[in-house]
Amino acid sequence: MPELPEVETTRRGIAPHVEGLQVQVVRIRHRGLRWPIPQGLEERVAGQTVLSVGRRAKYLLLQLGSGTLLIHLGMSGSLRLVDPLLPPGRHDHVDLVFESGVALRFSDARRFGAVLWIEGDPAQHKLLAELGPEPLSELVSGEYLFARSRGRRQAVKTFLMDNRILVGVGNIYANEALFDAGIDPRRAAGVISLVRYERLADCVKVVLARAIAQGGTTLRDFVGGDGKPGYFQQQLQVYGREGQPCVRCATPLLRVVLGQRASVYCPRCQR
Repeated sequence: MPELPEVETTRRGIAPHVEGLQVQVVRIRHRGLRWPIPQGLEERVAGQTVLSVGRRAKYLLLQLGSGTLLIHLGMSGSLRLVDPLLPPGRHDHVDLVFESGVALRFSDARRFGAVLWIEGDPAQHKLLAELGPEPLSELVSGEYLFARSRGRRQAVKTFLMDNRILVGVGNIYANEALFDAGIDPRRAAGVISLVRYERLADCVKVVLARAIAQGGTTLRDFVGGDGKPGYFQQQLQVYGREGQPCVRCATPLLRVVLGQRASVYCPRCQR
């Protein structure tokens, strides 16, 4: 699943090619995504100019003159800049054709993504209204995580991935940040000290910023907006490395399932 760095990489990749340009034609081939693409979307969007391309959590927000196009990549989705004459593939569901002669193509093999229309303030939409702060914002600190964790018995990794607490820290980067912070992912969130949360908050920011700078993580389904894959996978320290030696102490890494997601950690370096 594309995580926050992959979505931000996509945003940065497509923004220079669509901002300030008018959408001439909207082509919808399949409406049956996670939520059906609204009827009449073609007429609402065609003729409008993209004012900006933003992101909230893992949602891309194309701000137009009379509303906002919300796009979620789901489990396997991607946005690519293509020649509008390029024949669509089986999983190419939507094209936004711009006056520049370029099309923004939304593809999603599993159809868990979304293309929705929002009128009014996007922040008040039901999908966005209850989200926690962005992990790279100044609102996220060790003090914030410490305060929100008090009394919680859930594993710290599950806590870190709760979008009501903090958005965009998916499975890959939660594994990596907890390793960098030296925290066992199984530990109860409510017993971790302020000092350790300060370290964890810093590690979350560093891991995500590094991943964004390197173009996200190359997984089976993800490609960036320019069609190029990300490269952060080359530097993953624990995710996907079960049984391999820890990069710090050479102890074999262990795997445990937390919140139905695989967690890999070092039993010696993380406590």
